[in-house]
Amino acid sequence: MALDVLLKNSKFQAPNSKQIQKLTKTIIWDFNGTLLNDMQVCIDCMNIMLKERNLPSLGLKRYRDIFTFPVRDYYLSLGFDFQKEPFEIPAHKFIDLYRDKLYLAPLQTDAADILDYFRSHQIQQVILSAMEQEFLEDTLKSKGILNYFDKVVGIRNHLGEGKLEMAKDLVKNLDKKPGELCLIGDTVHDYEVAQGSGIPCILIAHGHQSFARLNQLDCLILENMESLKSRFPHPVKS
Repeated sequence: MALDVLLKNSKFQAPNSKQIQKLTKTIIWDFNGTLLNDMQVCIDCMNIMLKERNLPSLGLKRYRDIFTFPVRDYYLSLGFDFQKEPFEIPAHKFIDLYRDKLYLAPLQTDAADILDYFRSHQIQQVILSAMEQEFLEDTLKSKGILNYFDKVVGIRNHLGEGKLEMAKDLVKNLDKKPGELCLIGDTVHDYEVAQGSGIPCILIAHGHQSFARLNQLDCLILENMESLKSRFPHPVKS
């Protein structure tokens, strides 16, 4: 059956977590929050804008409890009033602040190690991110991990929309069976993107959303990336 038919077939079910390590030939990585620890940068940038509007400041726990996609809903939960100003004003201001401060964000603990682990196990790795394409490539290069990825796919829309359609296109272009792919992310949206693309998903609960939120989803949730090694213990031959 052709891949595009599988993706459109509502009866098609992605493999469950117990099957993942046996089938996976390609990992599709989310970047922000999964490989990059940029939560504090996001919080600091948002607090600048909240202070300008006399809104309550944001801490890590609350951030991980309310951050969501579409990001417009996240802004509303913080008290932004889009009757007074259009969403695009704070959204673009956040992007400007974020770009200026991103150099402060380190990779997640064990990120480089797990990338090396998958490469040594002959598993292809690609990036799918809600970060703008050129900025994403520059950031991967500055963090010293660009060479781990065969493909780097970022967004063209700064407002964080359209990741699902990008994922579907990526799955088609990778020319693998859906069961041979696995998306690794850190948010409910990553899970939704994986489900919408017909591929399995693993979420790491060290990023932009809390374990309690992720644990309600029907996929494998891990507390750290080191735990991935036990799920992919043997090289996968193509």
